[in-house]
Amino acid sequence: MSKKPFQGFATPAVPTAEEIREWAHDPHAGPPEGRQWDLLLATDELIHTWLELAADPLCPKRAFALHVMYIYSGDAVRTKFKVHTEKKVEKLLEAASEHRDQWIRLWIRNTKALIKYPKLFDYQEWCNGGLVRNPRRIR
Repeated sequence: MSKKPFQGFATPAVPTAEEIREWAHDPHAGPPEGRQWDLLLATDELIHTWLELAADPLCPKRAFALHVMYIYSGDAVRTKFKVHTEKKVEKLLEAASEHRDQWIRLWIRNTKALIKYPKLFDYQEWCNGGLVRNPRRIR
């Protein structure tokens, strides 16, 4: 059964946290039509929603949520914290540390390694889903 684009977004390019939650918990909903929707979602306004979803083992879009978290932290470091400030990334790491989830713990470890060693950034790994498809420590 193919997934149908989710119709619950008023504006798919700028969804609300509630729309994201509704979409993420619908196992039959695919992403809106269009390319690189994931890149639009790694925002300061939505990142704590993505953390909540990535930490939920029952969320059907859990891997996608984790993917958005990797985009967020990877983009922050790649741009030398111009897109997302170091303070915001640190606050996210702090919030994430409250979760005992293995995926979240690995994201924390990898994000801290990337902050310490920015040359570890690889677009395919951080922004194209590599670290979600093949979870591992980068250092």
